[in-house]
Amino acid sequence: MSTTESLLVRAATGRPGPRPPVWFMRQAGRSLPEYRALRVGSSMLEACRTPELITEITLQPVRRHGVDAAILFSDIVVPLAAIGVGVEIVAGTGPVIEKPIRTEADLDRLRPLEPDDVPFVTEAVRALVAELGPTPLIGFAGAPFTLASYLVEGGPSRDHALTKALMHDDPELWHALLGRLAVIARAFLQVQIEAGAAVVQLFDSWAGTLSLADYRRFVLPHSRAVLEPLAGVVPTIHFGVGTGELLGAMREAGAGVVGVDWRVPLDEAARRLGPGAVVQGNLDPALLGAEWSVLEAEVRRVVDEGRTAAGHVFNLGHGVPPTADPDVLTRVAELVQSLG
Repeated sequence: MSTTESLLVRAATGRPGPRPPVWFMRQAGRSLPEYRALRVGSSMLEACRTPELITEITLQPVRRHGVDAAILFSDIVVPLAAIGVGVEIVAGTGPVIEKPIRTEADLDRLRPLEPDDVPFVTEAVRALVAELGPTPLIGFAGAPFTLASYLVEGGPSRDHALTKALMHDDPELWHALLGRLAVIARAFLQVQIEAGAAVVQLFDSWAGTLSLADYRRFVLPHSRAVLEPLAGVVPTIHFGVGTGELLGAMREAGAGVVGVDWRVPLDEAARRLGPGAVVQGNLDPALLGAEWSVLEAEVRRVVDEGRTAAGHVFNLGHGVPPTADPDVLTRVAELVQSLG
């Protein structure tokens, strides 16, 4: 069955339905006991390479919460590992790079991604599309800047000092690095689209660490290189954390939907983005632990503010925390779905 008239696709293309669609970033994962049970004995990367696990984990939150979209269970470093980059996802830390990339010679380790590098993604997406029917599947990739930050720093970083130093000290090397990462990210999204993903999201998790000037000079051209070729193919979403000052520039990268974290109200975000903007967000994930009366009021506020945009996809302002009560997430989804 076609997903063209699903609430998500309609909202993402500026044709909103009677209510905003709802899904949650990181909905497939650590907050679900059934996920934790399924993951026993397998590493994160092993799970991301096993079609049966990808399929089941992706479907778990759709069954439990009744959300309006599924998002592929994967990780932004999967395409890097697939082309031979030494990377391990360390529990409690995140991606750790065996040999950081900091010189021109290091670029030789970043070859283009081919579909045959990720057959498990193609197999899982096809199985999911068949299972989900009219419920759209969201594919995703890490944006060039966020991937570069892991590769340069060697792992997660609070200040991204090595990354920022490299972009200013050696702009030529920086743009060469991000150019290669843009090709990889776009190819990873195209694999998912060709297998049947109805929407894709580009995660630029760490872009909020940059000034607007640095974002425009060092990042925007490469995010645009990922997103612009997909325009008109499937709806696209572009998300980052702490990017309130970058929203207008992020829209220029070419995505149809811009994700907004909890720091900027959606009506203000829509104003900054300009006419015709479609927004995604932006309930503060921390409030999932608040009393229901507080949480309900916040959900209603977010939905009301989202109505000022040309389209609104209800989501959190970041991912589901591992401590979130799954029953609360279900209740939030049901509340949004009741707000016609």
